[in-house]
Amino acid sequence: MTDTRPPTTPPTTPPASTAPAAIQAPFSILFVDDDEMSRNHFARAVGNDYRVHLAQNPDEAMALLRELGPDIAVLVTDFRMPGRDGGHLLREVGDAYPQIVRILVTAYADKDMLLQTFNTGDLFRILEKPLRVESVREVLRQAVARYAERETRQQRLLAMDETLAFLAHELNTPLAAISLFARSVENDVAQEYDPQRQREIGLAATSMLNNAQYCLTLISSFWATVHKSGGPQSATGSAVREVKATRLVATLLDSYPFAGAQREWVDVEARGDFVVHAMPNCVALVLSSLMSNALRALEGCRSPSLRVEVVCEPEPEIRLHDNGPGIAPEVKARLLLDPVTTHAGRGGHGMGMIFCNRIMQSFGGGLRIESTLGEGTTVTMRFPGLRGRVQGGAREEASDGHAA
Repeated sequence: MTDTRPPTTPPTTPPASTAPAAIQAPFSILFVDDDEMSRNHFARAVGNDYRVHLAQNPDEAMALLRELGPDIAVLVTDFRMPGRDGGHLLREVGDAYPQIVRILVTAYADKDMLLQTFNTGDLFRILEKPLRVESVREVLRQAVARYAERETRQQRLLAMDETLAFLAHELNTPLAAISLFARSVENDVAQEYDPQRQREIGLAATSMLNNAQYCLTLISSFWATVHKSGGPQSATGSAVREVKATRLVATLLDSYPFAGAQREWVDVEARGDFVVHAMPNCVALVLSSLMSNALRALEGCRSPSLRVEVVCEPEPEIRLHDNGPGIAPEVKARLLLDPVTTHAGRGGHGMGMIFCNRIMQSFGGGLRIESTLGEGTTVTMRFPGLRGRVQGGAREEASDGHAA
Protein backbone atom coordinates (compact mmCIF):
# COMPACT_ATOMS: atom_id res chain seq x y z
CA MET A 1 0.00 0.00 0.00
CA THR A 2 1.49 3.32 -1.07
CA ASP A 3 1.39 6.21 1.43
CA THR A 4 1.90 9.68 -0.06
CA ARG A 5 1.98 11.47 3.32
CA PRO A 6 5.14 12.53 5.22
CA PRO A 7 6.48 9.80 7.55
CA THR A 8 4.71 9.62 10.89
CA THR A 9 5.08 7.59 14.02
CA PRO A 10 3.25 4.25 13.60
CA PRO A 11 0.08 3.94 15.68
CA THR A 12 0.46 2.19 18.99
CA THR A 13 -2.90 0.44 18.62
CA PRO A 14 -2.39 -3.19 17.57
CA PRO A 15 -3.46 -3.62 13.96
CA ALA A 16 -5.63 -6.70 14.42
CA SER A 17 -8.74 -7.42 16.45
CA THR A 18 -6.73 -7.53 19.71
CA ALA A 19 -6.86 -3.71 20.03
CA PRO A 20 -7.81 -2.41 23.49
CA ALA A 21 -11.54 -1.93 23.99
CA ALA A 22 -11.26 1.34 25.93
CA ILE A 23 -11.81 3.50 22.83
CA GLN A 24 -13.13 1.66 19.80
CA ALA A 25 -14.32 2.94 16.46
CA PRO A 26 -17.99 2.16 15.85
CA PHE A 27 -17.35 0.12 12.70
CA SER A 28 -15.14 -2.89 11.92
CA ILE A 29 -13.32 -3.71 8.69
CA LEU A 30 -12.30 -7.23 7.64
CA PHE A 31 -9.25 -7.28 5.35
CA VAL A 32 -8.33 -10.51 3.57
CA ASP A 33 -5.00 -11.03 1.83
CA ASP A 34 -2.56 -13.95 1.76
CA ASP A 35 0.38 -11.53 1.92
CA GLU A 36 1.33 -10.74 5.52
CA MET A 37 3.03 -7.45 4.62
CA SER A 38 -0.12 -6.23 2.85
CA ARG A 39 -2.23 -7.12 5.88
CA ASN A 40 0.07 -5.25 8.24
CA HIS A 41 0.26 -2.19 5.99
CA PHE A 42 -3.53 -2.03 5.71
CA ALA A 43 -3.99 -2.31 9.47
CA ARG A 44 -1.48 0.45 10.15
CA ALA A 45 -3.05 2.72 7.55
CA VAL A 46 -6.64 2.60 8.83
CA GLY A 47 -6.31 1.12 12.33
CA ASN A 48 -6.76 4.50 14.00
CA ASP A 49 -10.11 5.04 12.27
CA TYR A 50 -11.66 1.56 12.42
CA ARG A 51 -11.39 -1.72 14.23
CA VAL A 52 -9.50 -3.94 11.79
CA HIS A 53 -9.74 -7.73 11.60
CA LEU A 54 -7.28 -9.62 9.41
CA ALA A 55 -7.52 -12.95 7.58
CA GLN A 56 -5.07 -14.64 5.21
CA ASN A 57 -7.57 -16.67 3.16
CA PRO A 58 -11.32 -17.05 2.54
CA ASP A 59 -11.69 -19.93 5.02
CA GLU A 60 -10.14 -17.87 7.82
CA ALA A 61 -12.30 -14.91 6.82
CA MET A 62 -15.51 -16.95 7.02
CA ALA A 63 -14.48 -18.30 10.42
CA LEU A 64 -14.05 -14.71 11.64
CA LEU A 65 -17.40 -13.72 10.18
CA ARG A 66 -19.16 -16.58 11.96
CA GLU A 67 -17.75 -15.15 15.19
CA LEU A 68 -17.96 -11.41 14.47
CA GLY A 69 -20.49 -11.12 11.62
CA PRO A 70 -22.80 -8.54 13.25
CA ASP A 71 -19.81 -6.30 14.00
CA ILE A 72 -18.32 -6.24 10.49
CA ALA A 73 -19.40 -3.34 8.29
CA VAL A 74 -17.00 -3.66 5.34
CA LEU A 75 -15.13 -6.55 3.71
CA VAL A 76 -12.00 -5.73 1.70
CA THR A 77 -10.48 -8.77 -0.03
CA ASP A 78 -7.68 -9.41 -2.46
CA PHE A 79 -8.63 -11.33 -5.59
CA ARG A 80 -5.66 -13.62 -6.24
CA MET A 81 -5.07 -15.98 -3.32
CA PRO A 82 -4.06 -19.66 -3.16
CA GLY A 83 -7.02 -22.02 -3.16
CA ARG A 84 -10.35 -20.18 -3.26
CA ASP A 85 -9.96 -16.65 -4.66
CA GLY A 86 -11.59 -13.40 -3.58
CA GLY A 87 -14.47 -13.91 -6.01
CA HIS A 88 -15.61 -17.03 -4.18
CA LEU A 89 -15.37 -15.19 -0.86
CA LEU A 90 -17.41 -12.24 -2.12
CA ARG A 91 -20.22 -14.49 -3.31
CA GLU A 92 -20.26 -16.48 -0.07
CA VAL A 93 -20.31 -13.33 2.05
CA GLY A 94 -23.01 -11.81 -0.15
CA ASP A 95 -25.24 -14.81 0.48
CA ALA A 96 -24.59 -15.16 4.22
CA TYR A 97 -24.08 -11.51 5.26
CA PRO A 98 -25.78 -9.27 2.67
CA GLN A 99 -25.56 -6.21 4.97
CA ILE A 100 -21.75 -6.14 4.69
CA VAL A 101 -20.40 -3.72 2.10
CA ARG A 102 -17.94 -5.58 -0.15
CA ILE A 103 -14.78 -4.20 -1.81
CA LEU A 104 -12.43 -6.12 -4.11
CA VAL A 105 -8.68 -5.44 -4.45
CA THR A 106 -6.96 -6.55 -7.63
CA ALA A 107 -3.98 -5.91 -9.87
CA TYR A 108 -4.49 -3.80 -12.97
CA ALA A 109 -3.91 -6.85 -15.20
CA ASP A 110 -7.01 -8.52 -13.73
CA LYS A 111 -9.33 -5.55 -14.18
CA ASP A 112 -10.92 -6.30 -17.55
CA MET A 113 -11.43 -9.95 -16.71
CA LEU A 114 -12.99 -9.06 -13.36
CA LEU A 115 -15.39 -6.56 -14.88
CA GLN A 116 -16.63 -9.29 -17.22
CA THR A 117 -16.73 -12.04 -14.60
CA PHE A 118 -18.38 -10.34 -11.64
CA ASN A 119 -21.68 -8.57 -11.28
CA THR A 120 -20.34 -5.28 -10.02
CA GLY A 121 -23.79 -4.44 -8.64
CA ASP A 122 -22.86 -6.80 -5.77
CA LEU A 123 -19.62 -4.91 -5.21
CA PHE A 124 -19.27 -1.46 -3.76
CA ARG A 125 -15.86 -0.74 -5.32
CA ILE A 126 -12.94 -2.40 -7.09
CA LEU A 127 -9.58 -1.05 -5.89
CA GLU A 128 -6.44 -1.40 -8.00
CA LYS A 129 -3.03 -2.30 -6.65
CA PRO A 130 -0.86 -0.72 -5.47
CA LEU A 131 -3.25 0.70 -2.88
CA ARG A 132 -2.83 4.33 -1.93
CA VAL A 133 -3.64 5.25 1.66
CA GLU A 134 -5.74 8.32 0.90
CA SER A 135 -7.76 6.49 -1.74
CA VAL A 136 -8.40 3.57 0.60
CA ARG A 137 -9.49 5.90 3.39
CA GLU A 138 -11.92 7.73 1.12
CA VAL A 139 -13.44 4.50 -0.22
CA LEU A 140 -13.78 3.13 3.32
CA ARG A 141 -15.48 6.35 4.41
CA GLN A 142 -18.00 5.96 1.59
CA ALA A 143 -18.45 2.24 2.32
CA VAL A 144 -19.12 2.86 6.01
CA ALA A 145 -21.64 5.56 5.07
CA ARG A 146 -23.39 3.04 2.80
CA TYR A 147 -23.44 0.48 5.63
CA ALA A 148 -24.86 3.03 8.07
CA GLU A 149 -27.53 3.96 5.53
CA ARG A 150 -28.52 0.31 5.17
CA GLU A 151 -28.64 -0.15 8.93
CA THR A 152 -30.80 2.95 9.35
CA ARG A 153 -33.19 1.72 6.67
CA GLN A 154 -33.35 -1.68 8.34
CA GLN A 155 -34.07 -0.12 11.72
CA ARG A 156 -36.91 1.92 10.21
CA LEU A 157 -38.38 -1.20 8.62
CA LEU A 158 -38.10 -3.04 11.93
CA ALA A 159 -39.83 -0.13 13.64
CA MET A 160 -42.62 -0.34 11.08
CA ASP A 161 -42.93 -4.09 11.67
CA GLU A 162 -43.15 -3.50 15.41
CA THR A 163 -45.73 -0.78 14.83
CA LEU A 164 -47.89 -2.99 12.65
CA ALA A 165 -47.74 -5.78 15.25
CA PHE A 166 -48.62 -3.24 17.92
CA LEU A 167 -51.48 -1.92 15.80
CA ALA A 168 -52.78 -5.47 15.35
CA HIS A 169 -52.67 -5.93 19.14
CA GLU A 170 -54.44 -2.64 19.80
CA LEU A 171 -57.20 -3.57 17.38
CA ASN A 172 -57.46 -7.13 18.63
CA THR A 173 -58.08 -6.05 22.23
CA PRO A 174 -61.23 -3.93 21.64
CA LEU A 175 -62.44 -6.30 18.93
CA ALA A 176 -62.23 -9.19 21.42
CA ALA A 177 -64.28 -7.10 23.85
CA ILE A 178 -66.82 -6.36 21.12
CA SER A 179 -67.11 -10.07 20.36
CA LEU A 180 -67.52 -10.92 24.04
CA PHE A 181 -70.29 -8.37 24.62
CA ALA A 182 -72.01 -9.15 21.32
CA ARG A 183 -72.24 -12.83 22.24
CA SER A 184 -73.68 -11.91 25.61
CA VAL A 185 -76.35 -9.76 23.97
CA GLU A 186 -77.10 -12.51 21.44
CA ASN A 187 -77.61 -15.10 24.17
CA ASP A 188 -79.96 -12.81 26.10
CA VAL A 189 -82.01 -11.50 23.20
CA ALA A 190 -84.86 -14.02 23.64
CA GLN A 191 -85.13 -13.64 27.40
CA GLU A 192 -87.37 -11.38 29.42
CA TYR A 193 -85.39 -8.62 31.01
CA ASP A 194 -85.72 -7.15 34.44
CA PRO A 195 -84.50 -3.54 34.86
CA GLN A 196 -81.06 -4.66 36.11
CA ARG A 197 -80.54 -6.92 33.10
CA GLN A 198 -81.70 -4.21 30.72
CA ARG A 199 -79.11 -1.90 32.27
CA GLU A 200 -76.37 -4.52 31.81
CA ILE A 201 -77.28 -5.00 28.17
CA GLY A 202 -77.27 -1.23 27.64
CA LEU A 203 -73.79 -0.97 29.17
CA ALA A 204 -72.59 -3.83 26.95
CA ALA A 205 -73.93 -2.07 23.85
CA THR A 206 -72.22 1.18 24.90
CA SER A 207 -68.95 -0.68 25.42
CA MET A 208 -69.23 -2.27 21.99
CA LEU A 209 -69.79 1.14 20.42
CA ASN A 210 -66.83 2.71 22.23
CA ASN A 211 -64.49 -0.13 21.29
CA ALA A 212 -65.60 -0.08 17.67
CA GLN A 213 -65.06 3.70 17.51
CA TYR A 214 -61.59 3.28 19.00
CA CYS A 215 -60.68 0.73 16.31
CA LEU A 216 -61.96 2.93 13.51
CA THR A 217 -60.19 6.01 14.88
CA LEU A 218 -56.91 4.11 15.27
CA ILE A 219 -57.01 2.83 11.71
CA SER A 220 -57.97 6.25 10.33
CA SER A 221 -55.24 8.02 12.30
CA PHE A 222 -52.57 5.53 11.27
CA TRP A 223 -53.60 5.72 7.60
CA ALA A 224 -53.60 9.51 7.63
CA THR A 225 -50.21 9.90 9.31
CA VAL A 226 -48.56 7.35 7.01
CA HIS A 227 -49.82 9.13 3.90
CA LYS A 228 -49.07 12.62 5.19
CA SER A 229 -45.48 11.57 5.95
CA GLY A 230 -44.89 10.34 2.43
CA GLY A 231 -46.57 6.96 2.22
CA PRO A 232 -44.22 4.04 1.70
CA GLN A 233 -41.29 6.42 1.46
CA SER A 234 -41.48 6.99 5.21
CA ALA A 235 -40.17 3.49 5.79
CA THR A 236 -36.99 4.32 3.92
CA GLY A 237 -36.45 7.62 5.65
CA SER A 238 -36.64 9.66 2.47
CA ALA A 239 -39.67 11.66 3.55
CA VAL A 240 -39.95 11.89 7.33
CA ARG A 241 -41.81 15.04 8.26
CA GLU A 242 -41.02 17.16 11.30
CA VAL A 243 -43.79 17.15 13.88
CA LYS A 244 -43.73 18.93 17.23
CA ALA A 245 -44.57 16.94 20.36
CA THR A 246 -47.33 19.36 21.38
CA ARG A 247 -48.92 18.91 17.96
CA LEU A 248 -48.94 15.13 18.36
CA VAL A 249 -50.67 15.47 21.73
CA ALA A 250 -53.23 17.95 20.40
CA THR A 251 -54.01 15.73 17.40
CA LEU A 252 -54.53 12.74 19.67
CA LEU A 253 -56.92 14.66 21.93
CA ASP A 254 -58.89 15.83 18.90
CA SER A 255 -59.29 12.32 17.48
CA TYR A 256 -59.35 10.02 20.50
CA PRO A 257 -62.78 8.34 21.06
CA PHE A 258 -63.33 9.47 24.66
CA ALA A 259 -66.24 7.80 26.45
CA GLY A 260 -68.59 9.82 28.66
CA ALA A 261 -66.73 12.48 30.63
CA GLN A 262 -63.22 11.09 29.97
CA ARG A 263 -62.10 14.17 28.01
CA GLU A 264 -62.76 16.30 31.09
CA TRP A 265 -60.24 14.20 33.02
CA VAL A 266 -57.37 15.18 30.71
CA ASP A 267 -55.22 18.29 31.12
CA VAL A 268 -52.17 19.27 29.05
CA GLU A 269 -49.11 21.14 30.30
CA ALA A 270 -46.37 22.20 27.86
CA ARG A 271 -43.03 23.11 29.42
CA GLY A 272 -41.18 23.62 26.18
CA ASP A 273 -41.54 21.70 22.93
CA PHE A 274 -39.39 19.58 20.63
CA VAL A 275 -39.42 18.01 17.19
CA VAL A 276 -40.26 14.31 17.10
CA HIS A 277 -37.70 13.07 14.57
CA ALA A 278 -38.99 9.49 14.69
CA MET A 279 -41.85 8.37 12.46
CA PRO A 280 -44.78 10.33 13.91
CA ASN A 281 -47.34 7.61 13.18
CA CYS A 282 -45.38 5.19 15.39
CA VAL A 283 -45.15 7.71 18.22
CA ALA A 284 -48.85 8.57 17.90
CA LEU A 285 -49.77 4.90 18.32
CA VAL A 286 -47.65 4.59 21.45
CA LEU A 287 -49.17 7.78 22.89
CA SER A 288 -52.67 6.53 22.09
CA SER A 289 -52.03 3.21 23.82
CA LEU A 290 -50.60 4.86 26.93
CA MET A 291 -53.60 7.20 27.14
CA SER A 292 -55.96 4.26 26.75
CA ASN A 293 -54.21 2.43 29.61
CA ALA A 294 -54.33 5.50 31.84
CA LEU A 295 -58.03 6.17 31.19
CA ARG A 296 -58.82 2.55 31.90
CA ALA A 297 -56.89 2.77 35.19
CA LEU A 298 -58.97 5.82 36.17
CA GLU A 299 -62.31 4.05 35.80
CA GLY A 300 -64.08 4.11 39.16
CA CYS A 301 -61.83 6.81 40.67
CA ARG A 302 -63.65 9.45 42.68
CA SER A 303 -61.86 12.43 41.07
CA PRO A 304 -60.08 11.05 37.98
CA SER A 305 -57.23 13.13 36.57
CA LEU A 306 -54.79 12.56 33.70
CA ARG A 307 -52.11 15.20 33.09
CA VAL A 308 -50.08 15.08 29.89
CA GLU A 309 -46.78 16.98 30.08
CA VAL A 310 -44.42 17.92 27.25
CA VAL A 311 -40.91 18.85 28.43
CA CYS A 312 -37.69 19.47 26.51
CA GLU A 313 -35.13 19.81 29.33
CA PRO A 314 -32.93 18.12 30.35
CA GLU A 315 -34.10 15.59 27.74
CA PRO A 316 -37.19 15.63 25.47
CA GLU A 317 -40.05 13.69 27.07
CA ILE A 318 -43.83 13.25 27.06
CA ARG A 319 -45.20 12.27 30.46
CA LEU A 320 -48.63 10.93 31.38
CA HIS A 321 -49.56 11.29 35.07
CA ASP A 322 -52.74 9.66 36.40
CA ASN A 323 -54.13 9.51 39.94
CA GLY A 324 -55.42 5.96 39.55
CA PRO A 325 -54.83 3.00 41.85
CA GLY A 326 -51.18 2.56 40.85
CA ILE A 327 -49.34 -0.62 39.91
CA ALA A 328 -48.15 -3.27 42.34
CA PRO A 329 -44.31 -3.55 42.39
CA GLU A 330 -44.36 -7.23 41.45
CA VAL A 331 -46.51 -6.46 38.38
CA LYS A 332 -44.52 -3.37 37.43
CA ALA A 333 -41.28 -5.36 37.47
CA ARG A 334 -42.59 -7.74 34.79
CA LEU A 335 -44.49 -5.45 32.45
CA LEU A 336 -41.80 -5.12 29.77
CA LEU A 337 -40.55 -8.65 30.18
CA ASP A 338 -43.65 -10.86 30.22
CA PRO A 339 -47.21 -10.59 28.87
CA VAL A 340 -48.77 -9.36 32.13
CA THR A 341 -52.31 -7.96 32.17
CA THR A 342 -54.91 -7.03 34.74
CA HIS A 343 -57.63 -6.76 32.05
CA ALA A 344 -57.87 -10.30 30.64
CA GLY A 345 -61.65 -10.22 31.04
CA ARG A 346 -61.85 -7.35 28.56
CA GLY A 347 -59.55 -8.84 25.94
CA GLY A 348 -56.21 -7.68 27.36
CA HIS A 349 -53.12 -9.66 26.33
CA GLY A 350 -50.35 -7.92 28.29
CA MET A 351 -48.31 -7.25 25.11
CA GLY A 352 -49.16 -3.57 24.72
CA MET A 353 -46.37 -2.16 26.88
CA ILE A 354 -43.83 -4.54 25.39
CA PHE A 355 -44.67 -3.29 21.89
CA CYS A 356 -44.72 0.34 23.06
CA ASN A 357 -41.25 0.07 24.56
CA ARG A 358 -39.85 -1.72 21.51
CA ILE A 359 -41.16 0.96 19.21
CA MET A 360 -39.64 3.72 21.35
CA GLN A 361 -36.33 1.85 21.61
CA SER A 362 -36.21 1.34 17.84
CA PHE A 363 -35.34 5.02 17.35
CA GLY A 364 -33.20 5.49 20.47
CA GLY A 365 -35.87 6.28 23.06
CA GLY A 366 -37.70 4.22 25.65
CA LEU A 367 -40.30 4.16 28.39
CA ARG A 368 -39.96 4.82 32.11
CA ILE A 369 -42.53 4.33 34.87
CA GLU A 370 -43.00 5.58 38.41
CA SER A 371 -45.97 4.23 40.34
CA THR A 372 -47.22 4.18 43.94
CA LEU A 373 -50.15 2.05 45.03
CA GLY A 374 -53.11 4.21 45.97
CA GLU A 375 -51.56 7.38 44.51
CA GLY A 376 -51.16 6.92 40.77
CA THR A 377 -48.75 6.27 37.92
CA THR A 378 -46.48 8.31 35.66
CA VAL A 379 -45.39 6.84 32.34
CA THR A 380 -42.69 8.76 30.48
CA MET A 381 -41.95 8.53 26.76
CA ARG A 382 -38.26 9.34 26.40
CA PHE A 383 -36.93 10.63 23.09
CA PRO A 384 -33.33 10.87 21.83
CA GLY A 385 -31.61 14.08 22.91
CA LEU A 386 -28.83 16.00 21.23
CA ARG A 387 -26.48 13.04 21.56
CA GLY A 388 -28.81 10.82 19.59
CA ARG A 389 -29.98 8.50 22.38
CA VAL A 390 -31.55 8.97 25.78
CA GLN A 391 -29.11 9.33 28.65
CA GLY A 392 -28.57 6.21 30.66
CA GLY A 393 -30.75 4.18 28.32
CA ALA A 394 -28.64 1.08 28.82
CA ARG A 395 -28.92 1.37 32.59
CA GLU A 396 -32.65 1.95 32.87
CA GLU A 397 -34.72 -0.79 34.41
CA ALA A 398 -37.04 -2.53 31.98
CA SER A 399 -40.07 -2.27 34.23
CA ASP A 400 -42.37 0.46 33.00
CA GLY A 401 -45.98 0.93 31.99
CA HIS A 402 -49.59 0.13 32.72
CA ALA A 403 -50.73 -3.41 32.19
CA ALA A 404 -52.36 -3.68 28.79
